[in-house]
Amino acid sequence: MQPSVAGVIVCAAIIVFVLLMGWSMIVAFMASLAFGATAIGTLSALGGSSPQIYTVFAALLLTTAVARKGIWRELAAVFSRIGAASVIVVLMFHALIGAILFPRLFAGQTSVFIASRSSRGVYETALGPSSANVTQTAYFTLGILVFVALCLLLRRRETLVDVRRGFFLWFGLHTLMGMVDLAGKMAGAGDVLAPIRTASYAMLTLTIEGGFWRIAGSYAEASAFGAVSLAGLAFSYTYWRRTNSRFAAAIAVALFLLLLLSTSTTAYVGMALLGIPVALSLLRSLASAKPGLQDVMLVVLMALLCLVIMAVSLYNAQFFEPLVRLIDQMVTHKMSSASGQERAYWNYKSMQAFFDTNGLGIGLGSSRASSWPIAVLSQLGVVGGTLIAMLLAALLWPPGRLRQPVDAEADAIMASARASALAALLAASLAGGLADPGMGFFVPLAVVMACSARIWAPPLPRGHAFDGSGPQLSAHR
Repeated sequence: MQPSVAGVIVCAAIIVFVLLMGWSMIVAFMASLAFGATAIGTLSALGGSSPQIYTVFAALLLTTAVARKGIWRELAAVFSRIGAASVIVVLMFHALIGAILFPRLFAGQTSVFIASRSSRGVYETALGPSSANVTQTAYFTLGILVFVALCLLLRRRETLVDVRRGFFLWFGLHTLMGMVDLAGKMAGAGDVLAPIRTASYAMLTLTIEGGFWRIAGSYAEASAFGAVSLAGLAFSYTYWRRTNSRFAAAIAVALFLLLLLSTSTTAYVGMALLGIPVALSLLRSLASAKPGLQDVMLVVLMALLCLVIMAVSLYNAQFFEPLVRLIDQMVTHKMSSASGQERAYWNYKSMQAFFDTNGLGIGLGSSRASSWPIAVLSQLGVVGGTLIAMLLAALLWPPGRLRQPVDAEADAIMASARASALAALLAASLAGGLADPGMGFFVPLAVVMACSARIWAPPLPRGHAFDGSGPQLSAHR
């Protein structure tokens, strides 16, 4: 392995910051998720794969969870109270076996698209084993292990405060780096975050669309930045609605503006779809006898925004023309573009591979699609798709919600985490090429499952060590 100096420096900075603040490894792990193109090194043995820095913190998190006293008793409590834990472990073994067996069993019987690290990009070839079977299965397995580890650490009721801190540090850093990236490009400094982009895949960061700089933040391209921004917007908006947190409101506003300027089709379509339940909620509230103050504030702000847009248009009819042209190019005519047609063909070939294998799948990492549900069916087959559907059902309708409710702060964290996971899956469904839903799904799923099952052990004594415990919960005000 060839280590990345920048990756090591970022890891060290996160650890020092979290230790100085007296926070837990959960916060450090979630903060590392904000660095989407920062690798810890390059693995030549796996075709030049470059693990992101969050893998280091995931390993530390797993060590923290396994080192707990009474680990087997606590594992038994997790699996007895959280039905999704058993489902996700079965899914892990299904993915492991499929990644090894299916590319060999169906080798040459269908064609797939795979990503090359050379100048070939994504190209079509006959199905067969590849290094992506190893790397993507490793990431998928790591995500499931992190799910179990978080469920273990959330046995302590006090750990929720660090989960909240972790989410806000994750999306706060993401927002900050998006602003820095945009400011650097507008100032003519180019890609100012290039030193931390140490991953081995292609970086599409210095691109212009319709006269606008594409915002990549800490990621390799604008679509990845837009996908995480949607998850962050969903989390912060939901948390603000539940707690009236000013900090959450500030992040939500900043992410909303960055998404508008991102020039990402995923961002624009995702915001439009996420806006549907928000609009319905506002209409329901306004139709009631006593609408909430937040709802009235949102409606007033939207009305003022419309008035400002109308006034600017009357003053200068051509002012918004570049923006309208950009949206028309990125959304309306996206599917008719060469890129849109190419991605549609990836999905077609992925579904053809699904049918060619009689619904068994071609193995995790064997192909590339352009939509997460299609990638799941193509790679994991009917069995894997059913297991993931069960996890989605548990996320939407956790069984613990049928019992007595949790306190207001825990309920706010749970609702915000659920919104974040659903937004992440929505973005992946629009443009995700992998079957692995990623940490943006597994982390919120663990939070929702642990909160709804209320598997908390008795509180720890004051002054407990660096294991995920923390002070009593309090909202950001």
